[in-house]
Amino acid sequence: MYNKHNENAVSPVIGVILMVGITVILAATIAAFVFGMAGNMNNQMNKIVAVSVHQPNADQITVTYLGGQDNQYFDHATVNVTKDDGSFADGVNLTGPVGNYVIAEAEGELSGSNHVMVVGHFTDGSAQVLLDTYV
Repeated sequence: MYNKHNENAVSPVIGVILMVGITVILAATIAAFVFGMAGNMNNQMNKIVAVSVHQPNADQITVTYLGGQDNQYFDHATVNVTKDDGSFADGVNLTGPVGNYVIAEAEGELSGSNHVMVVGHFTDGSAQVLLDTYV
């Protein structure tokens, strides 16, 4: 005989179906977010190139391009030197090949702690700070 008041099995089945559906939607959303971020990270990665700086005398600062893993993407670098009193000393462009160097000079001595900022510019249009130091 049919008993219309005995509906015990309907609620657990619907509950299980809803939980499975929510789990699948949640897993798909998390996977899309994670894989989407991994794809964007490759485009935003920093280039790996190096420069060195030294001050051979009181009037000059030498910046040398050392190359690196992403040397083929290097276009040029801008070198800006600010004296320890805050005044701008010199700005020059450094280009490849590996081993090229530029000499930044200033009127008067470059004594004390001079701020040297080297920004690399690459063929894909990106730019990044290669060196930010004091000499």
